[in-house]
Amino acid sequence: MAKKSIAKNYAYNLIYQVLTLILPLITTPYISRVLGGEGIGIYGYTYSIASYFILFGSLGVALYGQREIAYAQENVEKRMKTFVEIIIFRFITMFIATLVYIFFFTLNGEYAIYYRILAFELLAAAVDISWFFQGLEEFKKTVIRNIAVRLISVTLIFVFVNNKQDLVKFVWIYSLADFIGNLSLWIYLPKYFKGQKIKNITFYKHIVPIFLLFIPQISNQIYNNLDKTMIGKIISDKTEVGYYEQAQKVIRLLITVVTSLGVVMIPKMASTFASGDKEKVKNYLKQSFNFVFFLSFPLIFGIISISKEFVPIFFGKGYDKAVILINIISPIILLIGIANVIGTQYLLPTKKQKEYTFSVTIGLIANFFLNLVLINLWDSVGASIATVVSQLIVDLLQIRNIKNEVSFIQLLKLSTKYFISGIIMFIACSIVKIFIVNDIVLSMIVQIMVGVIVYFGMLFILKDKFLFMFLNRGKEIVKSKLKR
Repeated sequence: MAKKSIAKNYAYNLIYQVLTLILPLITTPYISRVLGGEGIGIYGYTYSIASYFILFGSLGVALYGQREIAYAQENVEKRMKTFVEIIIFRFITMFIATLVYIFFFTLNGEYAIYYRILAFELLAAAVDISWFFQGLEEFKKTVIRNIAVRLISVTLIFVFVNNKQDLVKFVWIYSLADFIGNLSLWIYLPKYFKGQKIKNITFYKHIVPIFLLFIPQISNQIYNNLDKTMIGKIISDKTEVGYYEQAQKVIRLLITVVTSLGVVMIPKMASTFASGDKEKVKNYLKQSFNFVFFLSFPLIFGIISISKEFVPIFFGKGYDKAVILINIISPIILLIGIANVIGTQYLLPTKKQKEYTFSVTIGLIANFFLNLVLINLWDSVGASIATVVSQLIVDLLQIRNIKNEVSFIQLLKLSTKYFISGIIMFIACSIVKIFIVNDIVLSMIVQIMVGVIVYFGMLFILKDKFLFMFLNRGKEIVKSKLKR
């Protein structure tokens, strides 16, 4: 039953996470041509500034709240009390962050109009309660919410954003979509707290543990926003931010596929840890690593193989540099996948926050100084290198914390089949490139088809247990549907 729950919730969360990226990605070929590299760069830069205030206002509440709700899954009274205390604290901190943001960025300046609109992103963060449903291991509601809101926003973009002067409309659409989407989840709350009374609200007791999770939350900003902010500050040409933004969009989408299991496993790990079943925790940990390796290697080798064809098809002319950036950044698909398993799925649910905080703090410091040096030398290429190196540092530090559960040698053994299969897949795709030269669309399509066949074919030959587990699971689903 537990396995079924994990598989189901993973499917829901994968849809939820991919949707938040895939729909903007669908609009990207259109937006790239309409707004141009400068417009994309301005949005990427201003949003990166706003996101810091979201981060400081949120203070790690999402992960902490998800974990605490998971601990209180079966206790309705405690669940309600925890929710109310955490949401009060979030309102206070987001209110303070919003006031500071408005004072420093929205009153005047070259990009003040964009900063004013992006204030709605801070409001969206204040009313975000998706962590509550994730803690209850109920992902269906968030998926339905996102599908409706995102589809509407994509439609509005195609209707109202038609030229470079429509950047303001573009920012409005995305900001309001996030705000309305997060607000819509509140309509589901009453049924979870029906008949319950709130007693002895003491939100201040959550302050210390939330602050302990605050620094780890910065790790997401390192890889999502710090690079773009520093490129924008160091280099006057905002087009460099645009190249980096587009490359990151592609890689982040692939990362989402790999890390979506993490959100599902946090409440699962937390409840299992709370029950004292250490062996089950270890088993979940190994399964998660297997899953990351299973998906990461084909995605890395695959995107490197097709990037030269993909970028001009997807983004249009003038984004050639994004090909180089995608190839450099691609290893973080694996690195962030590993960090997600160790940090998000294991260290946080098992209350090893100090170890997690130490690793991401060192990563943050390394990322900042590497950016400072490498962006001055090689612009967005330097930022890409800094991203990969700093994430590798985080991974190495975190691997030390699981040596009693999973050794480094075990990790290498788990990854060997997938690495070999990925290399052979890459060689096969490279051969396709030699024979199909003049048609980049056909070349990309054939490479993808050949890559999928070769990768899974190799795993079948190597008798990979993880692949056969999926195949057997698929057979069971088909049989159950045929019986109906």
